[in-house]
Amino acid sequence: MARYDNRREYKKDLYRRNQNIRVPEVRLINSDGTMIGIKPVAEAIALAKEQELDLVEISPNAEPPVCKILDYNKYVYEQGKKSKDAKKKQAKVTLKELRIKSRIAAHDLDVKLRQIEEFLRKKDMVRLTVVFHGRENQHKDLGMQLLNDAAKRLEPLGNVDGGLQSQGNRMAMTFVPKNEAK
Repeated sequence: MARYDNRREYKKDLYRRNQNIRVPEVRLINSDGTMIGIKPVAEAIALAKEQELDLVEISPNAEPPVCKILDYNKYVYEQGKKSKDAKKKQAKVTLKELRIKSRIAAHDLDVKLRQIEEFLRKKDMVRLTVVFHGRENQHKDLGMQLLNDAAKRLEPLGNVDGGLQSQGNRMAMTFVPKNEAK
């Protein structure tokens, strides 16, 4: 399929229609939605031309392929509209990351945890990362303790996803918001 500058022309080539259908027989559906049955392609194209419409391959993987008599441009428009609506309804999840040191003061940690609570209320995923510098790497247990305390405090708003992850001089925990339905 060639690329076009005009997107509409490109979308028009998404479905096979009329002479581009290269199978001997198709399962035919009329323009009003009634099943006609299995017909040779030439006969199906003739029926479509009789109604001044197109023969469009709806389900190419079926045996035999399913074709429908309809207005091709209208069909492409409706399919595009359906895909846009589906895209709008998709949940957009963003991942926020907050980094702290293992020697963070209690009040500073409270501020960071309040920020995380706010993100979880907005249904965002949050990764809390503890970064170790120099000799702090010898005391990873402090970072582990910070993350476990944070998990306990954030339990009403979010669940821990994947547990504790440690990589090099970083230790992280990812929180996902709890569903309101539960």
